[in-house]
Amino acid sequence: MKRIVIYCLLSYSLISATIGEISEFVGVRDNQLIGYGLVVGLNGTGDSSSSFYTYQSISNMLQLMNVKIDPASIKSKNVASVMVTAKLPPFTRQGDKISVVVSSIGDAKSLEGGTLIMTPLKGVDGVIYALAQGPISVGGISGRGGTPTHVTAGQIPNGAVVEREIPYDLYSQERIKLSLKEPSFSNAISAEKAINRYFGNKVATAIDPKTVNLNKPESMSMIQFLATVENIDINYKTKSKIVINERTGTIVSGVDIEVSPIVITHGKITIKVNPVQYLPQNGGTITRLDNDVAIDSNGRILTRKNQNNIANITRSLKKLGAKPQDIISIIQTMKEAGAIQADLEII
Repeated sequence: MKRIVIYCLLSYSLISATIGEISEFVGVRDNQLIGYGLVVGLNGTGDSSSSFYTYQSISNMLQLMNVKIDPASIKSKNVASVMVTAKLPPFTRQGDKISVVVSSIGDAKSLEGGTLIMTPLKGVDGVIYALAQGPISVGGISGRGGTPTHVTAGQIPNGAVVEREIPYDLYSQERIKLSLKEPSFSNAISAEKAINRYFGNKVATAIDPKTVNLNKPESMSMIQFLATVENIDINYKTKSKIVINERTGTIVSGVDIEVSPIVITHGKITIKVNPVQYLPQNGGTITRLDNDVAIDSNGRILTRKNQNNIANITRSLKKLGAKPQDIISIIQTMKEAGAIQADLEII
C-alpha cells in the first residue's frame, strides 16, 4: 500500500475591501430576459425535419410577410430554433444595447455563420423589454462534440436594443438596504461600524448576518450617500472556498487553504497529516519539488510548516501519479472529516 504523509497546520485570512466590493444595494439588480427565435443562414447545419416546430415557426414568420406556405412543404436545413437569453442591467434606458446568448433547442449541428432574426425578449411578467437581432459569434464556445466548428450556442455582443425600462426611483428614497454577498455576523457588524464611523452618527444598523439598513443623512442626496458608502474601507473576513469541476477534473482553491491533522485511506493510497517543523534536505530518498514540498521514495508527501495548502498537496499527489478523480475524492473526504475549513463547491 502506498503511503502518502502530508504535514500541515490551519490558517485564516482577513482582507481589506470597500463596502461596494463586498455588498450590493437591495433593489439595484439585473433582470433576466428570455425569448424564442429563429437563426437563419446556416450552411445546412440547421434543424432537421424531425424538429417540426422549427418549420411551423418558419411558416408563421413568412405569413407575417404575406407569404403563405405549408410547414410540411419546407425542406430547408438552413434554419434553427433557438432560445435567446439576456440580462437587463439596473437603470438601463430605452435605446441602450445589451448582449444576448443564443442556444439551439432543436437538433441543429451548428449555429456558426447564422443570423438571429428579430426576437422579442420578455421578463417574468410577460412584458417585452428588448428586441434581439444580428449575426451570431461562436468564438471560444464549444458545443456538441467540443469542437469550434460544431457549436450549438453563441453570443451577439450588444445584439439587443432595450425597448422598455424598469422604473426604479432611487433618488427620492430616504432608506435603503445593504446586502452582503457572503452572510456573516462579524462582517455585518464591521460594515455597520465602518459606515457609522465615517459619517459620525448612526446611519447604519445591522439587522441580520446579510442585511444592513441605511438611513440617508439629510445633508446628502441618496445618490451622493450611496456613492460615499460604497467607497468606505472595511476589514472583511473572507470564506475560503475550493471549487471542483468533476467533469474536467479541475480543482481551484486559494493559496492559503490548509489542512488539519488527519489520516485518510483511499484505495492504495494512505494519507497521514501531521505537523512538521523542518523539511528534509534534497538528496538520497528525498526529492524536493521546491522549498515547501518534498516527496520521499515511499511516496510520502512532506510539506513545510505553514505551507501545507491544498495547492501544494494536489500538486504533490499529481506528481505521484494520482488521477484527478482520486485527488477530488481525497479532498471531499478531508472536508467531510472536518480537516478542511473552507467551503467546498462541486460544479
